[in-house]
Amino acid sequence: MEKLSPAEARRIALAAQGFGGPRPEKVTAARWLRTIDRLSLHQIDSVNVLVRAHYLPAFSRLGPYDRSLIDTAAWGGRKQRRLFEYWAHEASLLPLALHPLLRWRMARAERGEAGWKGLRLFARERRAEAEALLERIRAEGPSAASDLEEKRGRSGWWQWGDAKQALEWLFWTGRITTATRRGSFERVYDLSERVIPAEIRALPTPNEKEAQRALIERAARALGVATEAELRDYFRLGPHEARAAIESLVEAGALAPVEVPGWARLAWLHRDARRPRRIYARSLLAPFDPLVWERSRTLRLFDFHYRIEIYTPAAKRQHGYYVLPFLLGDRLVGRLDLKADRQAARLLVHAVHLEPHAPHDAMDAMAEELAAMARWLGLADVVMPSKPVRRSTG
Repeated sequence: MEKLSPAEARRIALAAQGFGGPRPEKVTAARWLRTIDRLSLHQIDSVNVLVRAHYLPAFSRLGPYDRSLIDTAAWGGRKQRRLFEYWAHEASLLPLALHPLLRWRMARAERGEAGWKGLRLFARERRAEAEALLERIRAEGPSAASDLEEKRGRSGWWQWGDAKQALEWLFWTGRITTATRRGSFERVYDLSERVIPAEIRALPTPNEKEAQRALIERAARALGVATEAELRDYFRLGPHEARAAIESLVEAGALAPVEVPGWARLAWLHRDARRPRRIYARSLLAPFDPLVWERSRTLRLFDFHYRIEIYTPAAKRQHGYYVLPFLLGDRLVGRLDLKADRQAARLLVHAVHLEPHAPHDAMDAMAEELAAMARWLGLADVVMPSKPVRRSTG
């Protein structure tokens, strides 16, 4: 069995995630689409203290780009649509080509076998409520949960809580999807047949095992080298589903087992994984970036203990409210607590924490990347703290 050093595994993982190559002078739609195809998804999160999370992975890899590329691809007209929303890792934007690979999950939700436990009632005793809501959307057109607010407080099906739950179950089943987002990023639902292009809906539906194998293979390409748990986590598959898919991919020669010192479990290397000798990168990473979203993997790859502290009381936070790790070369060398002050057109850097191994030029590299981010977000100034804090080795 092949053995990889921790540094080799780290560089393989970074290359698989799209780091290490030169950033383009101009980010075209085609280049951006290749990036999201490489990653397979951009996780969606509603927090907008800096910029919504789904915009950040492309910036981290490509540098400044036109954010309308995502808006058009995700929520433009049917002819412009290149992405769709669904539950993948979490709520995610995915390339349309992945729609057939997630239909088994939609079918399970339809049968009450997938989705949040409270929603599964709509597959059984509360199905009539959801069907009535579906017919209302069919007749009246795209609708958000707030469009039903006039029913708030009345008895019956269309109270706000019930309507939202029914909409979410229908979303899980794939019968409705997100047509657009409005106002404060509220999801507007419509029939999938009116949103997903006909040529995508016409694609054959693989059986569950075929789809799960394809999802694990995509996860392996995106991760480069990963444990079984990490491969399964990418699209949130079950242990038995992931294990069967991995075994099939090993038999086909797509995955090979490898050992990495310090990794407690066996890892799997994708046959097409690049093995760069060096990584040249300078990137701020969203808390929900696939490079760092699996925190135990982040610790093993980078010796970097990372937690998002949004829900931690302010007095107990160690690093700040919305903290982005900073990648320099092939190491995570610091973390920055950031906020976009849009009214004053300033990028506020509330705190900078450096790792013990951060090189002497880390702050200069951070300053360059912060300036690029500020320009990208249309902010005129970057406001830095008085001095960074360097974490002790203890």
